Amino acid sequence: MQESIKITAVLTLVCVLCALSLSWIYGVAEERIELNAKQRIEKAIAILSPEAKEVVLGDYTDGAVYKLSDKEGKLIGYAFLAEGQGYQSTIKMLAVVDPSLKRLEGIEVIESVETPGLGAKIQEDSFKNQFKRLSLWEPIECVKEKPSRDNQITAITGATVSSRAVVNILNKKIAELRQKIK
Repeated sequence: MQESIKITAVLTLVCVLCALSLSWIYGVAEERIELNAKQRIEKAIAILSPEAKEVVLGDYTDGAVYKLSDKEGKLIGYAFLAEGQGYQSTIKMLAVVDPSLKRLEGIEVIESVETPGLGAKIQEDSFKNQFKRLSLWEPIECVKEKPSRDNQITAITGATVSSRAVVNILNKKIAELRQKIK
């Protein structure tokens, strides 16, 4: 009995020390984590809309929506953060749409922990390029064969859950954005 109390006390002390250490480390790193996230968003906007010279954070939905303007101040589109459940974890991406919300200019995956070699292919250019200049007259569709319409993309073979997750996340966020902006 005396031995079990001793073991329990030592294990409790170790757990408390580990929890305090992790809490302290997170506190120190939190500012850097936020800065890195902001830089990923800025980089994604620069890739998807290089002609945007002014980027202003709007307040249209629960997530971040940025108004993109050219050097004359003319609205050239919106960039927005969209996130939702993928196969393994949350997928977070940034997308850019034209001012009429009828064409998707492209997407950049900001965060994803999908299965390496399968779902992780959502981060590859071969998948992301399908979303460039994609028609939004109708919701985006994910198909297994070659797309036959302007609003379709081809799912990644063996990773249709991740592919559909990206499409569902985008469709949901675009619908929200249309309601708030129009």
